[in-house]
Amino acid sequence: MTNRKIKYRPENKAIAEVASKHGSRPESVLEVLREVQETHGGLTQELIGDVSRALRIPEERAYGIATFYTMLSLRQDPPAKTDRRSIRVCDGPVCWLKGAPLLHQLIESQLGDHWRIERNSCLGLCDRAPAALVGDQQAGPLTAEKIGQIPHGFRGAPTDYSNPLPGELRVMMAQAGKIDPDSLSSAQAHDAYRGLEKCLRSTPEATLAVVEASGLTGRGGAGFPVGRKWRFVAQANNTPKYIICNADESEPLIFKDRVLIDTNPHQILEGMVIAGYATGAHEAFIYIRGEYEHQAQRLENAIHQAEQANYLGENILGSGFSFHIHVHRGAGAYICGEETALIESLEGKRGEPRFRPPYPPTYGYLGKPTLVNNVESYAAVPSILRNGSDWYRSLSSAPTPGTKIYMILGHVCRPGLFEAPFGITLRQAIDQFGGGMLPGSNFHFALTGGAAGTIVPESLLDIPIDYASASKGVALGAGAFLVCDQSVSPVAFLRELLHFFQVESCGKCTPCRLGTFDSLEILQRLAQRQGAPGDLERLHLLSEVMKQASFCGLGQSVATPVQSALTHFAADFKGAIQTPNSSEML
Repeated sequence: MTNRKIKYRPENKAIAEVASKHGSRPESVLEVLREVQETHGGLTQELIGDVSRALRIPEERAYGIATFYTMLSLRQDPPAKTDRRSIRVCDGPVCWLKGAPLLHQLIESQLGDHWRIERNSCLGLCDRAPAALVGDQQAGPLTAEKIGQIPHGFRGAPTDYSNPLPGELRVMMAQAGKIDPDSLSSAQAHDAYRGLEKCLRSTPEATLAVVEASGLTGRGGAGFPVGRKWRFVAQANNTPKYIICNADESEPLIFKDRVLIDTNPHQILEGMVIAGYATGAHEAFIYIRGEYEHQAQRLENAIHQAEQANYLGENILGSGFSFHIHVHRGAGAYICGEETALIESLEGKRGEPRFRPPYPPTYGYLGKPTLVNNVESYAAVPSILRNGSDWYRSLSSAPTPGTKIYMILGHVCRPGLFEAPFGITLRQAIDQFGGGMLPGSNFHFALTGGAAGTIVPESLLDIPIDYASASKGVALGAGAFLVCDQSVSPVAFLRELLHFFQVESCGKCTPCRLGTFDSLEILQRLAQRQGAPGDLERLHLLSEVMKQASFCGLGQSVATPVQSALTHFAADFKGAIQTPNSSEML
């Protein structure tokens, strides 16, 4: 065995300072890597090694994280190129529908010499499609005429949701446009933290009972009863306990959480504090997607204001109850919307799903009992505490109590967001809230629920939509509807959905990793009308394998849009098959 001297590199003091700012905790590796990348224009093997030493974690762990998240990039470019600002052009299905592929080409040709142009999965800016991220600034809708103005500051403007549409019933959106989202005093003038004050005068058990009695269901897509999940955490004996707000809104068609943060961040914080009081937790995290930097800053500002007013922090309002909230930025990974993958990421690991059971209410963040709800779920809680469970149940005549925030997009006159009770139909969403189809457009199909939703034909327009309607062919999911007219091929549309799933698969399990890849290959052929005999059977088989054998909801849910499209638009898919006896397309 040859004796060799091992050369150790000295500690990088600048990176050690960044790590120190984040407590030098191994769990902060994602945030440290993001900050180092921002300073250096990219990550090199040397910089990753410096981060691993500063946080005292194995270098391979830091490298695995740096290569997992799309907003982190290992670059070998010379400094002149890494200094260039980036434009991430969204290629999600809504932006695709609005011409994003051509727009991407135009941006490349006009700005490519001075900007770094990249693709990005859905940015959560579907109401501003086609959209892009310019540095960390959200931009859209973009047009060919506006491209030249991007270097001069053009970013477009967010959609204004101040005025309710006819027929809306607003609870979570009730203060949109009425309050300054960056002012606590403005929020207080409209009942902010009144639910918390009432809660603190009561007991944790009484608070939990009100939420349970309200029938509030989770708004992330599964519809699990919120009170029941809170009860699981409250009954867990292990401590400490944690609260997590899932703001990793990365699924195509979904942008409601962004709007809730932008219009009333304090109601989200209030809902989280109430959850902590009811379950016995004293620390919380808001895990927000990395593309929502503006919203992350808005939440941090709201947290600071709430701390100053003693709605957060130690001994809240003299109650003896203490609660702290931290904002944690992701770095581009759809899979982190799955609660166990989110927890893994929060712990400073690759965002890959965990085996379940155990479930987060008993074994979550750092192995402790953890409550995970999404932004909309927490936003509904303060009004329930102020007005009572009977009031909340009275808002809807559907089996599911309360209101839901819906998003309607595509070939409708008034794309955007609205709040209404459960049980509306797709026809009602289009005609009443979407303003009807665009002139010259006829309804062809709609994607309902989100990327993992159902592809719905005209015959299902009048089915009341709730968490049970998926069995009838119309999924509610997170409450999104993408409406497509006669100009859109369901084959090409399904190809775009599979492209999203394929690039966002974490790769942990074989059925999803290979199944999404093989399905996309088939759909690329079919979209070019060059399908081979047996392609449709294989596509269906792949979807079944993913549904039955995938590790988490990403792979399992691919079957929903695939099988609904094959069922309702069989002629379109069969017409994309090239027969072996002819060189002509059917």
